[in-house]
Amino acid sequence: MQMPRPTEAHSRLQLFAGEWQGEEVMHPSPWSPTQMTATAIIRGRIALDGFAAIGEYEQSMGGTCTFRGHAVYTYDQETQEYVLHWFDSMGGKCNVFRGRFDGNLCSLVSSSPMGQHRMTYDFRDPNRPRSRMEVSQDGRSWTPFFDGSYTRR
Repeated sequence: MQMPRPTEAHSRLQLFAGEWQGEEVMHPSPWSPTQMTATAIIRGRIALDGFAAIGEYEQSMGGTCTFRGHAVYTYDQETQEYVLHWFDSMGGKCNVFRGRFDGNLCSLVSSSPMGQHRMTYDFRDPNRPRSRMEVSQDGRSWTPFFDGSYTRR
């Protein structure tokens, strides 16, 4: 039996592989009424023979790690969507985001009882990627949660 091989769509997962460090602007939210700045380190690698990318995320404020996340990115051939399974140090259940690439921009959305979250990755410069998280209660009006800009290490 011949084993399946990653498709051309799976090759985009390579964009999540590497190590970056950068600054994130945390916009006012229910967790913090004032804008704050954080530092993030992101480490990503390709896994499962090219069918997934694994990401480790650490966010620090004031030199102390305050938040950690673990990401598993895959491609769903049936729906032709990229899927992000997100776990973090907040202790909640796994958040599942789904979406697509448009050129070198990837936008993924997750829905939960707390509302919707949209994560956008900008890989137009793969050595200096950017990310943005937005939140919405209705899926139409979005509020920025954080904006990040990173440099390959």
